[in-house]
Amino acid sequence: MNDWLGVIYFLVQQMWLFSIPLLIVALGGMFSERSGVVNIALEGIMVVGAFCAIFFINQTQAYMSGQGLLLLAVLVAAGSGALFSLLHAYAAINLRSDQTISGTALNMAAPATAIYVARMLQANHVQQVAFTNTFRIFKVPLLGDIPVLGPLLFQNTYITTFLGLLILAGAAFVLYKTRFGLRLRACGEHPQAADSMGVNVYRVRYAGVLISGALAGLGGLVFVVPTSTDFNATVAGYGFLALAVLIFGQWRPLRIFLAALFFGLMKTITSAYSGLPVLKDLPITSDVYKMIPYITTLIVLAFTSKNSQAPRASGVPYDRGSR
Repeated sequence: MNDWLGVIYFLVQQMWLFSIPLLIVALGGMFSERSGVVNIALEGIMVVGAFCAIFFINQTQAYMSGQGLLLLAVLVAAGSGALFSLLHAYAAINLRSDQTISGTALNMAAPATAIYVARMLQANHVQQVAFTNTFRIFKVPLLGDIPVLGPLLFQNTYITTFLGLLILAGAAFVLYKTRFGLRLRACGEHPQAADSMGVNVYRVRYAGVLISGALAGLGGLVFVVPTSTDFNATVAGYGFLALAVLIFGQWRPLRIFLAALFFGLMKTITSAYSGLPVLKDLPITSDVYKMIPYITTLIVLAFTSKNSQAPRASGVPYDRGSR
């Protein structure tokens, strides 16, 4: 019994590490699409946010460490992600360009830019940006001793896990309980009607894309820190997986959270199958386990995308003169 409890605790702890980045990035995509701008550049924004934050950690970890450094890196990741997303916002809103092409261009540019800058700025001219992980919280005082809940949530964790849950609560509140949230949803459903009521559609859409960029940049950092000790200009397709979470979650915060947990569990099985008694003895190669999250994505989207109801004006450039 104790062995099985240990396995469950391990699975849940690992699931948080994979689910929280998906949750944060998918919530970012939600803000953008709810405003009417499709943001498939989430992958590229994650790369930029992760690169800037990890490079910041690399340069400052000789002077500070621990949670204070991680919180500063969070600000760097969010800020750099928001700045990079301005390129997509300008192309999609001001230039009224095809949002899919704009997002694809950013996805292609981000890794190449990160590699080039890393080689230029580092003395050894390598593309990997190394850092020392001093951020793991082995046990939160008092809370880590709570039966069942303590091992599930407050042991072997990161402060970014709790930050992700706060972002979830904040996103739900902003979207459904504030004037800004109402205007954001109106711009994504019927921008002409919102404009006729005095709402600046362009400004609201810029805000949606900037929030999306900040959260995607943060998600890049949150993904890299628990899973590696260097950054190599990749986030392993997490931006695209976050788009699947967004669609599966029907552009709603709570459903996005549940979808992120599901896909996080699939990623956990992929990475930790060798430590699970039931799975390690099965005659299945490691390559098959690595395919599980993406196969699951295809299956889930095949059965759910038919009933998906995206914001009506999502992906449609707004022209005030066309009213």
